[in-house]
Amino acid sequence: MRTIVYSVAMSLDGYIAGPNGEFDWIPMDPEFDFGALFARFDTVLMGRRTFEIARAQGQGMEMPGVRSVVVSRTLNPEDYPGHTILGDGLGPALSQMRAGPGRDIWLFGGGGLFRSLLDLGLVDRIEVAIAPVLLGGGVPLLPAGAARTRMKLVESKPYPATGTVALEYAVEQEPEGGRGDAGRPPGA
Repeated sequence: MRTIVYSVAMSLDGYIAGPNGEFDWIPMDPEFDFGALFARFDTVLMGRRTFEIARAQGQGMEMPGVRSVVVSRTLNPEDYPGHTILGDGLGPALSQMRAGPGRDIWLFGGGGLFRSLLDLGLVDRIEVAIAPVLLGGGVPLLPAGAARTRMKLVESKPYPATGTVALEYAVEQEPEGGRGDAGRPPGA
């Protein structure tokens, strides 16, 4: 089964983008192997806002050999050839995608989409590169209101040149219906 991996950079105070959506604060570490990162995925999954920001900056997420999937109830699929637009029925569509052939799926940006997929039990791994910067505000890694989620540390790696620390966690999937009950004592 393919995995959905939320791989993202984050400020030390928990933001994945600045107050205006900027990400110019993310250091480009000379030791980080972006080629290996990109080779792991054949699908990029993002929300509408992330997609629109990327397009406005001239990065339409068109990468050779990589399928671009955008989650949106408002975008018209005919207006975006070369992209798959998912609206309603997100859970079943992504479960089907995960069961199909291919490499891992990169959940790219978008704290709101991350929260939705986490609540559906569809995020398998969380990879966070913590940058040594305090933004004081912006787009949080995880918007408020998400259920408690347990994780297991898989790997950690410091990047001394920039002071970035990469952390990789496996999401511990709860039993059926368990996410909403997480943190409650048995019988409550």
